[in-house]
Parts: sequence; structure tokens; C-alpha cells
Amino acid sequence: MRASTRRNGNFTFVIPEKIGSKLLKKHANVSKQVHGIYTRPTKRWILLVFFGLILPNIAMIVPRQTDNGKIDVVVIDAGHGGHDPGNLGTGRYSKKEKDVALATALLLGKYISENIEGVKVIYTRTDDRFLELYERTAIANREHADLFISIHCNSGPRSAYGAETFVMGLAREDANLEVSKRENSVIFLEDNYEQNYEGFDPNSPVSNMANTIAQRAYLDQSIEYATLVQNQFKGRVQRRDRGVKQSVLYVLDYTFMPSVLVELGFLTNRSEEDFLITTNGQELMASAMFRAFRDYKNHRDAVSDGIKVDQPQQTIEEVIAVDQSTIEEPEPSVPSFTVQIAVSSSLKELVPQNFRGLDGVSYYKEGRLYKYTYGEYSSLKDAEVAKNEAREAGFEDAYIIAFLGEEKISVSEAERLLQ
Repeated sequence: MRASTRRNGNFTFVIPEKIGSKLLKKHANVSKQVHGIYTRPTKRWILLVFFGLILPNIAMIVPRQTDNGKIDVVVIDAGHGGHDPGNLGTGRYSKKEKDVALATALLLGKYISENIEGVKVIYTRTDDRFLELYERTAIANREHADLFISIHCNSGPRSAYGAETFVMGLAREDANLEVSKRENSVIFLEDNYEQNYEGFDPNSPVSNMANTIAQRAYLDQSIEYATLVQNQFKGRVQRRDRGVKQSVLYVLDYTFMPSVLVELGFLTNRSEEDFLITTNGQELMASAMFRAFRDYKNHRDAVSDGIKVDQPQQTIEEVIAVDQSTIEEPEPSVPSFTVQIAVSSSLKELVPQNFRGLDGVSYYKEGRLYKYTYGEYSSLKDAEVAKNEAREAGFEDAYIIAFLGEEKISVSEAERLLQ
């Protein structure tokens, strides 16, 4: 697909005939907006010119940002909430992803309001309530936000750690598919999700074409802010930098402004969870995002005023998923216990419905097998309770195992180390 600049209120773009035909068939009621259809005999392309709108479910392709072109309105979105806790971490704490995201979001907004005059801060939620994804994007679009920041915490294998920031994905990258599935999965907790998200498929380039075209106008600015965030995480808070990445996420695809989704770190990693659930950890991460916002606003405002400024350095590597697995995390000296519940030859998505309703499931890999564990505990007594819960849920062969850092050790060795 190739898109031209917008002229006289029109968008001109070229797409393959097969995709164009599907779009016209599915969205027949936009026929009055189609200027013409042209096919090139050799490559069989269709040229579509749309007036004002591309798809009927989008009120405006690119809602106008503030008239002066400056950064005056920011929408801060604390992920999850209410009956959607997000990921549950290691199971050692009562705080979940929704709690860490909200606390950090409120701190970020507080720092902006107190230190940068003239910026309107809008939150998608300020308490523990469930908010549907389309409501989050509607708030940002309705308020004509100049920047949208969605805050989350990551989950994954127990060895994974570090912070990363996502921008809209123009391609469906397998490397980021798990993040896409996890952050979009809240859709299925909503009432009438079939109607609210009709046509949204993170794996389909056709269903999301209009949003991709609209958001493409803001991709460079999204990457600019995301890069500043990652630099602050690495330099100011000494977090492992997992880079700026692209993924197909509803809250990024349907917000028509520079937009990022920040993963503060992995709650499924013991040491990172210990940091992120604390007030100090949340303050440091919020402060890093605030400093990035301040620098981003200063740069964008200067551009709006016609002042020549150097563009913050960005490299293509920052947009592509970077494997930093060779970076070692200091190993803890205290062992931990967990409950092994299942084994599979292919990785299952870590959601309760795949594990008979159990929350807080993680995994480790031995050879070619994925081994799933429930919870993580500092005492054998707590692990015994979790083992009984797992067996009651239907995992009759559940049993306790122990780790020292990422090394699997015997339960008796773990008990000895605790003495």
C-alpha cells in the first residue's frame, strides 16, 4: 500500500486490488466517498480517493490537534482496572498490574500538572474501575489530545525483565504477537464486544487499514516520545532497555494522535516486581516519563514556533524488537518455591482460561518442553497451600519445585538454604 499526502481534504492511496475489493464489499456504504477506481493492467492495483472519511466507523480520520500545533493536552491511560486486574505477577503481593499502572499514571499526571504550565492532563481512569478499550480511545480522540500515554506492566517467563515502549505497528511482527494478544485480550471481558470491535483483527492487514493510514501521520512523533522514555528509563532509573517496538494494539491503532504504550517492567520477575510495587519505584518510573514528556514538549513546541532544532536521534533498531537476552540479571541468594501444574510441547497463552481458572501462571523451559508453574513463594508452607489450590482446580498431579534465581534446585536444597 502507498499513501499520498492529504490535499484539499482528500486522502489518496494505492492498495492491491484484492484488498480494495474486500474493503469496498465490507464497507459498501462509503461508495459515495469513492472518487474513482482504477486498475493498472500489469500490477492490478486499485486507486481509491476518499473524501474526508475512509471507513464509516471513524468519525474523523485525523482529529485536529490543538490549533497552535503545540503540546497542550495529554491523555494518560492506566491500563486494566476493576474486574480486569491485568497480570498478577509472581503471586507474592496483593498488588496487580492494574494497581501499579494506576499509581504510576497518577504520579505522571501530577508531575506534569505541577511543573509544566498550560498543559491539560486528562486521565482515562483515576480509580479502580473497569474501562473498555474503545472508551479509552474515545476519550483521547474527543479531547483532541496531543499525546496519548497508556501505562502497563509486562508478564512473561520468570527470567524476562526490563522496560519497553510500543508504538503502532505497520506490520504484524511475530516477535511482539504475545504482547498484542495480552493487551488486546481485555476486549473479551466487555459486553457486546462483537459490536464494539467489529472488524478489529490484530492479525489482519485489511481490517485495520484505515487506522494504519490515519496513525501513520503521527508515527514519527510517537517514536520520538517513546525513544525519550526509553532513554530516561535506562539513564535515570537504570532499567534494562528493551527498546522501542511496534505492535498491533487497539489503543494505539484507534487513537489519532502520537500514541505510546509503556510496559514498565515484568511483574513476573521477582526483583522487578519488588521494585515496581513500591512507591519509590513508581515515583522513579513516573519521573522518567515526565522528563521525557518535558523534552518532547519543548522540542515539538519549538518546531511549532518555527525554530530550527535538531531532531532527537532515532535509529531503525529502536523500532525493531531487539534481543537482549545475553544481559544477565543479578541472581538472588534466596530460593523460592512454586507449583508445577502442566507441561506442553508448544507455548500456551498465560491466561486463566487456559489453566482451569488459575491466575498467576508462569513458565520455564527445559529442552523442548514448556513447563507451567503456579505462583511463587518464599516459604514451603505457602507453596503447599498453592499446591492444594491447583489440585482442587483439577491439576491432580501438581507438585512443588524450587529455584535459586533461574536455576532449578531440589526442594530439600532450598529448605537447607533457608535455614
